[in-house]
Amino acid sequence: MGRSASSTDASAAGVTTRRLRVLHQELDACRACPEMIGPVVHGPAVASPVLLIGQAPGPREGSFGRPFAWTAGKTMFRWFEEALGVNEERFRERVYMAAVARCFPGKASGGGDRKPDADEIARCRTFLEREAAILRPRLVLAVGTLAIEQVLGEKKPLAESVGRLVHGTYHGVPTDIIALPHPSGASPWHKLEPGKSLLRKALGIVAAHPAIEAAFA
Repeated sequence: MGRSASSTDASAAGVTTRRLRVLHQELDACRACPEMIGPVVHGPAVASPVLLIGQAPGPREGSFGRPFAWTAGKTMFRWFEEALGVNEERFRERVYMAAVARCFPGKASGGGDRKPDADEIARCRTFLEREAAILRPRLVLAVGTLAIEQVLGEKKPLAESVGRLVHGTYHGVPTDIIALPHPSGASPWHKLEPGKSLLRKALGIVAAHPAIEAAFA
């Protein structure tokens, strides 16, 4: 007698999780960027149809050992709780969370966090390529300008990216892409128009996506 569909799915998820854990061991050992400040930050090895990509951890995420662990994260998880009806703990359990850069870039000379440079982004991209190949995500959530540029492959104003569903590819994987603004308190974009309305529209598109239903079923 053949295995049931649920047991087959569970077996596939187990393989995906194991492959992600091996990749995480390599990530944890990475010291390729001398200007970056460790430790490496990543979410758990979640076999999910949804991949969330942020920009880079802030100065506090390393001590907590998870992405979006400080004030910006509180804002972002509030967005998802209001739109999806799931709290932070459940979201972390069901959505794979990555970033353009996995270590804190340090502070910029003018204040604020330094933006990772092109070489640092390229070094971390090799891990993202492998994560995409392992997960084969049906939905990619790009959070923040840098992540949106990297996922969509072009630089556009937030008002032209947020609030839309894009059918595209990410590292060769066909997927849907939804851009979200960065939830940082340093940026008022998501609190003012048109950002406020576009964010609400984007979250509505996220909530209606089949991959979200599959992730939280």
